[in-house]
Amino acid sequence: MYDGVPGTHQWYDGTPHPWEFARVWHLEPSPTDPDTVYAGLEDAALFRSTDGGLTWQELPGLRNHPSAPSWQPGAGGMCLHTILLDPSHPGRIFIAISAAGVFRSDDAGTTWRPINRGLRSEQIPDPTAEVGHCVHRIAMHPSRPGVLFMQKHWDVMRSDDAGESWREVSGNLPSDFGFPVDVHAHEPEIIYVVPIKSDSEHYPPDGKLRVYRSRTGGHEWEALTNGLPQRHCYVNVLRDAMAVDALDPCGVYFGTTGGQVYASANAGDSWAPIARDLPSVVSIEVQTLA
Repeated sequence: MYDGVPGTHQWYDGTPHPWEFARVWHLEPSPTDPDTVYAGLEDAALFRSTDGGLTWQELPGLRNHPSAPSWQPGAGGMCLHTILLDPSHPGRIFIAISAAGVFRSDDAGTTWRPINRGLRSEQIPDPTAEVGHCVHRIAMHPSRPGVLFMQKHWDVMRSDDAGESWREVSGNLPSDFGFPVDVHAHEPEIIYVVPIKSDSEHYPPDGKLRVYRSRTGGHEWEALTNGLPQRHCYVNVLRDAMAVDALDPCGVYFGTTGGQVYASANAGDSWAPIARDLPSVVSIEVQTLA
């Protein structure tokens, strides 16, 4: 239990619930300062270290947002799972919380505002509410930080104005439910998602494991199947279980709840398993070494 910020948020049944810090969901290092790193926690808190992780301080403005008492956990908890740092605006930070939505700070985390206009979630009392959307993941290319991509509980979304508004780009996907979304290392219009059948059936449509790639930033999608199982495959790919490297051609990696890790050395054209028989893979991180 941590009570640095007083108050409560909503529990699954809508009753008030005290803030509890159960786990760290994500670490995001600063691209410009090797000693600065951000941590996203459950419940919905953002911390920062400026001494390489020796000490941490919460950025309390997020949980002090007026809407915070109405935030409610998604099925996986009320996790702050995504942190994006805008390299062109040093004070701009994007975060995503399941199931509160996306928030942006333009003053290095002192104040925050929700940026969920255009999102629609039929599962909540007000489908177009300012907060309360179950955002599974957001991604951006560092060369174009004003363009964001989102995999929501349902719908793949895109923003071209740093989150001020969103539009759906699910296009011809077999299902617009899923968890991860990522962007090609060198082509900011190439994005990847892994569709799952539904919010109650967490496996690929038709039992075929397919990564979908759009070369146009959404709407038009192609199934990437070469080297992936195309029958009786009933695994999931979780929100942190996809990553890309900085090589040319770009490498793409993802892990499954069945304990497999697949890699593509050619931006998704073909795949090969590089690990099997692991526990459920919840996170994949890659780093290119000089």
